Amino acid sequence: MKENVLFYLMGLSVATVMGYPSRLSSTDLDATPRITIVYNALKYARHFSSSAQNYTTFLLEEEKGILYVGARGAIFSLSANNISDTTDGSYQKLNWEASPEKQAECLKKGKNNKTECYNHIKLLQRLNSTHLYACGTYAFHPLCAYIDINKFMLPSYFEEGKEKCPYDPAHGYTGLIVDGSLYTATRYEFRSLPDIRRNWHQRVLRTEESPLHWLNDAEFVASMLVRESTRSSVGDDDKIYYFFTERAGEESTSVFEKAQVPRVARVARVCKNDLGGKKILQRKWTSFMKAKLECYIPYYEVLKDVASLDGGNWTSTVFYATFILSAQWRSIEMSAVCRYNISALREAFEGPYMEYQDSSHKWFQYTGNVPEPRPGSCITNRARRRGYNSSQDLPNGVLDFIKLHPLMYEKVKPTDRVPLLIKKNVVYTQVAVDRVQALDGHMYDILFLGTGNGWIHKAVVIGSMIHITEEMQAFKKAQPVENIVISKQQRSLYVGAQSGVLQLPLSTCSQYISCFSCILARDPYCAWDGKSCQDIADVLDRSLLIQDVLHGNMGCWNDSVQAVLVQKNRTVLHGGDVLLPCEQTSNLARAIWMVNGTKVLAEDEQGHFRLGVDGLLVTDTQLDYSGEYQCYAEENGLHTLVATYGLTVLSKELGPQPPSSPTLASWHLARNDAGNVNFIYIVIITVLSGLCFVLIVVLFYVCCLHRHRGKYQLGGPQPSSVELQTVSSNCLSKGRQDEEELSTYPDGCLQIIPGEAPTLSLSPKVTPLALPPPPPPLPAEFTNGISTLPNMLRKMNGNSYMLLRQNEEPCTSPLYNSFTEELSKILEKRKHTQLVEKLDESSV
Repeated sequence: MKENVLFYLMGLSVATVMGYPSRLSSTDLDATPRITIVYNALKYARHFSSSAQNYTTFLLEEEKGILYVGARGAIFSLSANNISDTTDGSYQKLNWEASPEKQAECLKKGKNNKTECYNHIKLLQRLNSTHLYACGTYAFHPLCAYIDINKFMLPSYFEEGKEKCPYDPAHGYTGLIVDGSLYTATRYEFRSLPDIRRNWHQRVLRTEESPLHWLNDAEFVASMLVRESTRSSVGDDDKIYYFFTERAGEESTSVFEKAQVPRVARVARVCKNDLGGKKILQRKWTSFMKAKLECYIPYYEVLKDVASLDGGNWTSTVFYATFILSAQWRSIEMSAVCRYNISALREAFEGPYMEYQDSSHKWFQYTGNVPEPRPGSCITNRARRRGYNSSQDLPNGVLDFIKLHPLMYEKVKPTDRVPLLIKKNVVYTQVAVDRVQALDGHMYDILFLGTGNGWIHKAVVIGSMIHITEEMQAFKKAQPVENIVISKQQRSLYVGAQSGVLQLPLSTCSQYISCFSCILARDPYCAWDGKSCQDIADVLDRSLLIQDVLHGNMGCWNDSVQAVLVQKNRTVLHGGDVLLPCEQTSNLARAIWMVNGTKVLAEDEQGHFRLGVDGLLVTDTQLDYSGEYQCYAEENGLHTLVATYGLTVLSKELGPQPPSSPTLASWHLARNDAGNVNFIYIVIITVLSGLCFVLIVVLFYVCCLHRHRGKYQLGGPQPSSVELQTVSSNCLSKGRQDEEELSTYPDGCLQIIPGEAPTLSLSPKVTPLALPPPPPPLPAEFTNGISTLPNMLRKMNGNSYMLLRQNEEPCTSPLYNSFTEELSKILEKRKHTQLVEKLDESSV
């Protein structure tokens, strides 16, 4: 962990030294997807899979309504309208497996028979009106084929693909067919040297390898054609831009050690009509230049994918790139998304050059004279007027300069010099972009970002920030998203991965059931028409539509179509706990609870109300907690009612109570009433103790009337002490001692012993009474109602008695005998009397 922190601090320090500004922190640039849709909840999703694997190469033909998919050992032709349709005419399959002989040779080369010794389709492009051109790794022996789209079958002749396709399927690859020429970039042959090549042209070109390698361990991710010759006033040429990651040779001996040379993102360009040099740079690019592509933390960025939009004019072309930050933070996953304008790329390629000095083995900014025409530029009208009609006419000085200065000094910075998004715990592997005009007249770019675990993030670019409208689990089993293609005609998104292909609609506006949810989504595809959320492409009259992409909170003040919620009733016993669920459909919403119009804070003083992601937990409920509970969702300044409950707290003593109207003040008052209840319990105990004392005095007075100095004894001689067994703990041990020990207490104690009345004997010597059986259970309301009384007193009711013991001499008075007999009769009668539930005084 300490190493990760050091790497992070090092990256930030390098960013500071390099003068790279960042006005916003990673926390500010992070964005939470508003809605999460799991795999089983995907609406209108269509799937395609077969026995093949690795559906990674797509070719979408909008006019024909066909999606061609290149997989491992097969090529499929699917209906772009519905990829799940496998009926005749909508579905075709072409098997192209590696032969057993080639697989055996692959094994002899030490390759993996489970992943590498197959034919992975890497290139699938339209060649002409009748044929496709496809290339595959073919078990480490690349082959290419011309496929007749009418027959959709393999030809009898195959082309050697070693200069058009990689051997290893794990190597980065990109390929384009532009005006009959094939432009590819990858690591070719067994040397695995990276190269940018052009085939099928009068001049086959490649990059230079000596004395300086133009490419240093490069991994290519994408390539784009920008037709800069269209309506060009200077007669410029079309250019192909390549995006890749390579080792930063300019830093190999300065900031970093040679063994730890960082990988940096690059962008390179070549001219479409480049013919190479005549004597110098023969069959090599004369227009190759590369520049560093920066996003957030220089030297800690690995480029993963790039998508582009031109908006109908090449001058408005923008590129969206996804990065992983950084490969050296092993315990941290973080991705970045940056946007680049074509003007930023052109500015870097028209700026100063870098030069490698053998004496110091370092790269420095070149400050010498630059020859004419400018090295690396395409042939323009100005060059033609000076007699340079092609690259073969360029002077040797220009070609020598190009050979030694392929790297540009200026870095390509993102738009506004800050990233659009920094996302933690996510690896963005693919990106596709669409552009939509919203109701406010502005054009908004919508990104579809594929992750390393099979999810799709749909995001809209708003200014210099990104708002993620939803995240969708595209595949049930976690796997990297390998390809994403958008069809504007079908209004569909096609996602490729190892297990299959998924088709999703670009918009699912029907999932927003209210105006608030439709507006808060900030989805340029969707708008509220007064009754439902509609895709604006399906609405002809847009005058009544409501949409607020820029702010996401305007237009729903008079929402009369808001769904009416049905109140749910909850009942809980006094002192119990209850959970009131409040499910938030939006991850950006915050739950606010109101009790009869009073807001519940996150933590109240008593701690009985706890706000969580599941709802509101009310603990130790009091009678005054009954009332109406309402849960609101607060998002972007708007409040919407999500759930409403009627809570009733039942008293354990008095039964159900009608709902009251509690306030937060009443919750504090309910706690103070507990002290009053304790006071009542003390009064009851005091009264009972007084009654016992009066009873003792009466019995003593009766004995004195008959002038007997002996001691009354019921059940045998006892010590001269009176003991309250259930009240006084000091006498508990005394009442159980033998006769000798009891005679040592002259003061006397009165013992109150609960239990059923046994038959009494007047014999002076009797055995000790057995412990009576426990009394019957009390009603629930009494058990919780008097919880602080002593245990023994709580069990005394009308079916118990008090046994009075005094250490007196045996009494022979007739009054004593009559009293004993009368007491025995009464107790015997009470023994067979039915138990009552209400409290009563103890029998004597």
